[in-house]
Amino acid sequence: MLQIVFTLLMLVLLQAVLGFDNLLYISLESKKAPEADQKRVRKVGILIAIVLRIILLFVLVSIIDFFKEPFSFMTGEFGSVASFAFNGHSLIVLAGGGFIIYTAIKEIWHMIGAHDLEVDIEGDGKRGKSANAVVTSIVIMNLVFSFDSILAAIGLTSEIENSTTAFIVMAIAIVISGLLMLFLADRISVFLAKNRMYEVLGLFILFIVGIMLVTEGGHLAHLKLFGNPIESMSKTTFYFVLVILIIVDVVQGRYQKKILAENASRNKVKDTNDI
Repeated sequence: MLQIVFTLLMLVLLQAVLGFDNLLYISLESKKAPEADQKRVRKVGILIAIVLRIILLFVLVSIIDFFKEPFSFMTGEFGSVASFAFNGHSLIVLAGGGFIIYTAIKEIWHMIGAHDLEVDIEGDGKRGKSANAVVTSIVIMNLVFSFDSILAAIGLTSEIENSTTAFIVMAIAIVISGLLMLFLADRISVFLAKNRMYEVLGLFILFIVGIMLVTEGGHLAHLKLFGNPIESMSKTTFYFVLVILIIVDVVQGRYQKKILAENASRNKVKDTNDI
């Protein structure tokens, strides 16, 4: 019994750590919905994702070998240029990572576009998506993010002899982590709304998440380019880069405020001298 409780706590902690990037995506994506629907979109998206995660857990437990074994028709090599052995897991992770990179680049490009800036100021909502479209995006990406955490959970519960008990423990961990996401999603979204300058930081973090998923997918597919294997970005490296990005953003923000204050002081002195 003690082992089961300890495993459950480890699973909840694992889901919480691995769920940060997912939570960031949900907060940024929900902003595309009409403002009145954003809170509901986050809740509905996460609740649907919790149910689908449990279904996905059941499917993975039943046919886990299908996702691990390479597809014969997607295994091969092109001389010394590339070699690969794609399986179900690698394809899903690669597709999810590629989509996240595309989304991050598109949003960053929108932010620096002068025309889009005018649109945002006018607030005519041309860039908006329907609430259902946003919920669908949240659910799909939630499932992509959940693959690794579910496979890791299966590994952590491998010592539990009773398969039914192991499934129940994993399902409870998924529900608890989902409820935690429900609790934090609105708070992160409110913080980003009040501090819009951190949206850029969030999008670049999302961009790195996409790169991490693409490298992981390449690693799972045993992809080699010019004889060099693709190695997945470790979580330690990801969090190190995350900390560096946050530090740089904070320092740059404070330095920018200092420059603005100095300019304001100089202009004030200049105006006084002119008088």
